[in-house]
Amino acid sequence: MLKSFENIIFISVFALLLSSCSNFSSLKGCPDAEIEWVDMLMIDDIKYEHHFPEPANENFPISIDKGKELGKVTYKMADSACSNHKMQNGDAAYLREGTIIYEIKGYPTSLIVAANDAVYVANTNKKAKTVGELYLMDKLVKNIYIESTEDGKRIHTFSQSSKDQFLATFYELKLEDVQSLIDVGKLEGTRIFLEIELNNGVSFRQLYWSDSNTFHIGAIGNDKIKEVINYEESNLKK
Repeated sequence: MLKSFENIIFISVFALLLSSCSNFSSLKGCPDAEIEWVDMLMIDDIKYEHHFPEPANENFPISIDKGKELGKVTYKMADSACSNHKMQNGDAAYLREGTIIYEIKGYPTSLIVAANDAVYVANTNKKAKTVGELYLMDKLVKNIYIESTEDGKRIHTFSQSSKDQFLATFYELKLEDVQSLIDVGKLEGTRIFLEIELNNGVSFRQLYWSDSNTFHIGAIGNDKIKEVINYEESNLKK
């Protein structure tokens, strides 16, 4: 599964889904007969991804209070689109056409939305220049975890102090072009899986390369964020 995730990162340049389901479709007329899609959708010029829970985490409570309707799915990419398809508003990988997309009360629509009782987390927003603009989650984060790179299970929880320091620094990081970072080898080397859990139980992952101090969303860390992650990782090893 980790190998499949790396392929998603380096081929389609979308965010990680360590535990996402891999689906393939054979499309006649496409130069690439088999396509591996991330479960994603696009609305209001923002691309969102659905993050599947690990088997061990399925009992973690998630509280979703749907709000107003934001739009509907107008095009299902699986079984229809080739890998060079450029997503447009209303596109979704697996959701059926006509599926309603809702806001989640208490959370910015630029951060998370709901469709078919599943939560989709923002992954790409061209208007966002910093992590804080991509993830508008001030006071909405419950915990940050380090996950096992073997099976994705939570193996360590950040202290409250480290969580606060990490988030304050994380929000300020500038977002770079992901493909450019791939081209220069920034997304290579030792990896750490971080999980951010929101107050409503929704969680999503950040893949972090410690050698280059880089996150998969295109953010390059500074000395402070590296210090916090190294500190929490050292506590894990004790």
